[in-house]
Amino acid sequence: MSPTTLDRLPDIVVLQPGEALRAALDPATWLEMLEGRALLVSPPSWFGDTVFTAKTALTEGDVHRLERGGWIELSALAPVRLRVHAPQQAPASTVRPAEARPVMRLVRLLTGT
Repeated sequence: MSPTTLDRLPDIVVLQPGEALRAALDPATWLEMLEGRALLVSPPSWFGDTVFTAKTALTEGDVHRLERGGWIELSALAPVRLRVHAPQQAPASTVRPAEARPVMRLVRLLTGT
């Protein structure tokens, strides 16, 4: 099954075994595993001249904080219920919707949308 890619995440993400979620998340986002087991692939990073990603196993009760923003992939190993705690944003009246999330602003700049 191909991964699901979401621009805007719901409060609770539900995945079945074998399903995966790809999402662009901002720095300081917290992922809280309410139930299940999953493998999290962190946003790509540079180490010298090599790009790498870190993989983290998450189980029920785990909380994982993203130090850097970027694209993550979460693959369900068992039925998963996950809560995403996004960092506080400026009030909507002071920020244009397309610029509300720094990662999505970069995606829009790169894709020309």
